[in-house]
Amino acid sequence: MGNDWSHLVDNMSNRLAPSMAKDHPNLPVVKEEGCYYFGVDGKKYLDFTSGIATTNVGHRHPKVVEAIKQGADELGHGPSGVIIYESILKLADRLAEVMPGNLDCFFFGNSGAEAIEGAIKLAKHVTQRPYIVSFIGGFHGRSMGALSVTSSKSKYRKFLQPSGSYQVPYAQADDCPAGLDPERYVVDQLEKDFERLFAHQVTPDEVAAVLVEPVLGEGGYIVPPKAWLQKVRELCDQHGLLLIFDEVQTGFGRTGEWFASQTFDVTPDIMAIAKGIANGMPLSATVASNELMKQWPLGSHATTFGGNPIACSAANAVLDVIEEENLLENTRNVGSYAAEKLNEIKARHSVIGRVRAVGLMIGIEIIDPQTGSPNSEGLFRVLDTALENGVLFYFGGNQTEIIRMIPPLTVTKEQIDEGLRMFDEALTAYEKEVGVHN
Repeated sequence: MGNDWSHLVDNMSNRLAPSMAKDHPNLPVVKEEGCYYFGVDGKKYLDFTSGIATTNVGHRHPKVVEAIKQGADELGHGPSGVIIYESILKLADRLAEVMPGNLDCFFFGNSGAEAIEGAIKLAKHVTQRPYIVSFIGGFHGRSMGALSVTSSKSKYRKFLQPSGSYQVPYAQADDCPAGLDPERYVVDQLEKDFERLFAHQVTPDEVAAVLVEPVLGEGGYIVPPKAWLQKVRELCDQHGLLLIFDEVQTGFGRTGEWFASQTFDVTPDIMAIAKGIANGMPLSATVASNELMKQWPLGSHATTFGGNPIACSAANAVLDVIEEENLLENTRNVGSYAAEKLNEIKARHSVIGRVRAVGLMIGIEIIDPQTGSPNSEGLFRVLDTALENGVLFYFGGNQTEIIRMIPPLTVTKEQIDEGLRMFDEALTAYEKEVGVHN
């Protein structure tokens, strides 16, 4: 690392807010390409994070880079509505073709939190009801509206007193008592939770919408049974509530279909999308039917930067790449392969609890093998050693017990083998260090 870099990194905590600068692992890099980061140390790192499920078509995909360059040659800024431009109109048309159901009208923003804010505002405006029901463990962003429905970690809400929402438990098939069918169990629990909610805390006619991640993201990569999400839809219809899907992390192929909505055969009334939409360019959207969206009058929601023309150009290229390179099929095939290999690794390492996977959205639970309890300290030691070996993972879970494996959808089986070999070695080193005998 050069002197300038050393000084900048050493001074980072003074210049960047600690809430940002103290994330993990703060790897200094100079370049990214495909499935790799290139470090200041001259080393190449296999990236199993995709910029936290964002660079779904790989870092700096040539087609996306070219679209950004061409877009910058024409327009650098909207603002949409004051002017209108081809890239945003083309993107809206193309997204309407791949969205589930009748979700065909878009309010473009910049981030996932903005998309959630828009979804909440739209639901409340249309229904003229004050409350949102969300699920314990869900992560929907840290701005105040999004925070009111976020509960993956209590520290996110500390001192902020967000209001206007109620939370019920997310599907936890792992908690199913022995002898019961896990799918039936979580569906029955869901019905009971809503009965209690409406009997004791809020009446259905005060609730605008139910908001859910179809796969729990930051909260632990919990994959619910299809029947559970279908029951959520049924309960919304039964009580006259709108259903909002937060597909910020599950969207754009991550689960093996364009959206998790299609993976689970459940269509929401409103959807929030971001992250993979533009492969790293700031872009998001609140999505609904034209019928629902047109009830939002002019000026009730607006943006200066949302739908930036360059970001929209990048998003159009992302759609091209996913289609042309058959990345949905690759996600299903390579995701199944990765899950199979991880379960083979799990059989050799008692520090791994559960492996949860859908497509290329994979969670690996790290536990204390003696007690089975979450092992955050062990998780970070494994992550650090894996990084030293040359592969980057990320973390998640309420107690920071989940390693998130979210490689680009372009990842190959050979790269999966390469990364999991380094991960396996990291697990072995950690178990040897703490005296675990498998």
